[in-house]
Amino acid sequence: METSENQIAFKEETLKEVGRITAQFPEGMQKSALLRVLHLAQAEFGWLSVPVMDYVARLLHVNPVEVYEVATFYSMYDTQPVGKVKLEVCRTGPCMIEGAEHIVKYIEDKLGIKDGETTADGIFTLKTVECLGACGYAPMLQAGEKFHEHLTEAKVDELIEKYKANPVANYMGM
Repeated sequence: METSENQIAFKEETLKEVGRITAQFPEGMQKSALLRVLHLAQAEFGWLSVPVMDYVARLLHVNPVEVYEVATFYSMYDTQPVGKVKLEVCRTGPCMIEGAEHIVKYIEDKLGIKDGETTADGIFTLKTVECLGACGYAPMLQAGEKFHEHLTEAKVDELIEKYKANPVANYMGM
């Protein structure tokens, strides 16, 4: 639990999971567990603040900059606070050709935010990301673990209303 910038610590069960993960790698190779430990940190703390990344670096016996490099490279990690539902719109070639740019603009206008911003109520964050591996279903977005494909303005309206009513990013009933 994050208690202050100087006293960040995982819950005991999370620490055990970190130990289990790092034990899978040879001594001195704890950095190999970095992606998985960052996922645990983001799940527990909500996002990866510098103090959280420093904590992960200490746990894995690596330099903080090594953690920052990974956390800022991959779009799956958030280094700023995010809303309860993160709408990640694919912005690579196939999705752009099929209208992703229009969908991003539509979401921005509908929610009153820009790419990378969070709504005032803290529910939605809009984020454009690199390929999500669903090129045949473009344009698409990911919210939590759920893909929403062949997007149209009507489908976006429906998604936003459903997530607004139940702001759980992994809501599978959609």
